[in-house]
Amino acid sequence: METNARIAELIDRRQPFVHATVVRAEPPTSARTGDEAIVLPDGSIEGFVGGQCAESSVRKAALDALRSEESVLLRVLPDGQAQFPEAPGATVVVNPCLSGGALEIFLAPRLPAARLYLMGTNPAADAVADLARMLGFQIERVEEGGGPDGAVAAVIVGLGGNESESIRAALDAGVGYIGLVASRIRGASVLAQLELDEAERARIHTPAGLPIGARTPAEIALSILAQIVHGIRLGGLAGRSPALDAALAAAARDTVTDPICGMAVTVREGTPRVELGGQTYWFCSTGCRDRFESERSP
Repeated sequence: METNARIAELIDRRQPFVHATVVRAEPPTSARTGDEAIVLPDGSIEGFVGGQCAESSVRKAALDALRSEESVLLRVLPDGQAQFPEAPGATVVVNPCLSGGALEIFLAPRLPAARLYLMGTNPAADAVADLARMLGFQIERVEEGGGPDGAVAAVIVGLGGNESESIRAALDAGVGYIGLVASRIRGASVLAQLELDEAERARIHTPAGLPIGARTPAEIALSILAQIVHGIRLGGLAGRSPALDAALAAAARDTVTDPICGMAVTVREGTPRVELGGQTYWFCSTGCRDRFESERSP
């Protein structure tokens, strides 16, 4: 499958991955500038950004990027040619298996967009939807009712109707931020219809948004989205995916050290290996495997 189509598929399925792109290739390397690959949380690589030796370095750095959720420029150099200093956003890997040349590979982690549940069809709701799209949220919008399963935040702009039912549904679905667009008096009246414990009440914001004196629909949307983004970035509102953490933990358990070059190797189907004396040895490449076998042959 063509890389862009595969990326679109993974985004649609809300599956995290790393998009790896070769931005510089110095001969003699098998990769070329513009080569691409996708690295999944289990360590599997789809595409091509270098041979087996470079692939091991890319895999480890890509999984680290998924953990940190930060992009990184990976510089893969042969032994003895560490010309580039490490810098913020860049990591240098000296790969003793490379026969020469060097690679620079940009690793961009792509995690599922935060999901925003939005109820309402008035101008304020329209403004929230427009700004949320600009900020990269995935929006689930309904006129009324509905279930906010999987949403990081729920914004209810009903201006009357069944707000209390929507709030209860969001609470029961575990939504961390619930914003009700209403005056203080009407908001208090809506909440009075619900039996809320202290923890549930802390998740509900009414009037929704930061107190910036918002009047227009656009200003209301700004105040609400600023409050949600603050919760995501600084308040732990969007926790890490348990499935992603489990996959990364499994990949870490499957990471071993190549006994020849000392590189970290994530064991996958087809990873070079040798069975010797009841023990399995894993290698970053067939070159290291062959050297291991030759050094131990009679």
